[in-house]
Amino acid sequence: MSPIPQLAGYPAELQAQAEALLKSGELGNRLLKLYPESHKIHSSKDLHDYTQELKARYMRNAAPLSKVTYDSKLRTVSQALGLHLTAQRIHGSRMNKRREIRIATVFKDAPAPFLRMIVVHELAHMKHADHDANFYRLCCNMEPNYHQLEFDLRLYLCTLESPNTEG
Repeated sequence: MSPIPQLAGYPAELQAQAEALLKSGELGNRLLKLYPESHKIHSSKDLHDYTQELKARYMRNAAPLSKVTYDSKLRTVSQALGLHLTAQRIHGSRMNKRREIRIATVFKDAPAPFLRMIVVHELAHMKHADHDANFYRLCCNMEPNYHQLEFDLRLYLCTLESPNTEG
């Protein structure tokens, strides 16, 4: 079995099942049946509004976001699926922080639950820098199905990179 980078850390049995489905070309069809709905959030403005709604609902006391955008420079294999940035600027005796979230453009065409999962993930980083228990607790508070969506998103990314992917 050749390792699938997106599934590193998952049990070998799950990796083997995923690889078999990927090689047979069935993985994409199974994911499409699970996640048939797309989203209508194709512009950075719509993404900003969507993220702000989630932030207002679950993280009212968190620092404000100055920018949320799709970023075509993010590569899903070698880099993250999204980034949270904090830029600090000093103006005299004051320090201003600008918080930004950048989401890979692959999510413009991904199923709606995958976009929500990655936005939730990046919002959680505003409060917790590390992937620790508190981070995942917050993710699961915002999206109860977070862990399953994260796994299925990894499978989805495998189908995008596979030569066996149909249509």
